[in-house]
Formats: sequence, structure tokens, C-alpha cells
Amino acid sequence: MQQARVDHGVVSGTFSLDGQTFDVDNNVWVVGDDTECVVIDAPHDVDAILAVVGDRRVTAIVCTHAHDDHVRVAPALRERTGAPILLHPAERPLWELTHGTEVTWDKDLADGDRVEVAGTALTVLHTPGHAPGAVCLHAPELGCVFTGDTLFQGGPGATGRSYSDADLIVASIRAKLFPLPGDTVVHTGHGPDTTIAAEQPAA
Repeated sequence: MQQARVDHGVVSGTFSLDGQTFDVDNNVWVVGDDTECVVIDAPHDVDAILAVVGDRRVTAIVCTHAHDDHVRVAPALRERTGAPILLHPAERPLWELTHGTEVTWDKDLADGDRVEVAGTALTVLHTPGHAPGAVCLHAPELGCVFTGDTLFQGGPGATGRSYSDADLIVASIRAKLFPLPGDTVVHTGHGPDTTIAAEQPAA
């Protein structure tokens, strides 16, 4: 039986909120085997995401939060793959800034949910702060956690914009991420990997 693995790509585009726009590079994470996979976040460019997917069946598009640089092409990716979009319901205000009220996601995420793919499971950790419904996805069998914009190399994600809370993101990281094994690899929404142990002094 094949073992699930993590594949990675980087996609470039923009992030807009509160009347400002920035150029950003987003990580695309794909978890699965040679047959099926899940895509974590859907930034900027469907074709670039599908280049990481290859010829595999996408079973879910899991969004760590709904800032436009993480969900902008989620509906188009759903159309191309037939996979459902999963998002925490507290992200509705941010989702609607990008997609309005006519286009929505397919399934709500909740703390403790398990997203299963290729014989492994991603456990949903609700980590509000960067955004109200931000989630991380812990894959213990793969020794990693996908943190979106909650935790980066160097510390917590940004909290200077609408719908964010600096105290809350630190509390989320301490409660949900720091209890994970110290050697857990942190796959972030932007920039390089780190580990839980390396980031514990930063929050």
C-alpha cells in the first residue's frame, strides 16, 4: 500500500484587504498518494495548483482561512476537479469579500474534524487570531502540521488587519500547536518550513 506524502508548490499573486494590495508568494500543499489527494488552500492560479496535483483525483479543497490569497481560485478549482471546498464557518465575512454571497463553500470545518485521504488523516485545529475561522491541519502520521497563516518561521502570523486579534492568535498557538511534538514540521502558508520546537520561544 502506498504511503501518503506531501507535495509542494509556490504560486505568486496578490493579497488585498482594508484597501491595500500586496504582492505575495503562497505555498500550495498537496497531501495524498499517487491516486488521490487533498489540496490545502487555493491561491492565485488553478493551473499551477493542478501542476502539483498531477493526474490524481482531488477529494477536497481545504482552506485554512478565507483571505483572498488563500481562496481566490477555490471555486474555479472545484469546477475543474469536482472536489468540495471545506472552510470554517467563522470565515464567512472574509469569504464574502472575495466571492460575495452567491458562491459559497460545500462543507463547514470544525475543531477536531478529520479529513481523510490516502490512508492518513488531517485533524482540524481551530486556531483563530489571524482570521476568526483560521484552522491548522495536523497530520501526525506524516509528522507535520499545515498552519496556513497562523504560525510561521519566526512566530505568529500577522494580526494588523480587519478580523484579526493579536492576543487570540498567541493563545491559539499555545493551546493547539505547542502541545504537538517538538519535531513536528510546520508547513506554512508563506515562506519556509520550521518546527514546533523552533517556534516555541517566539510566542
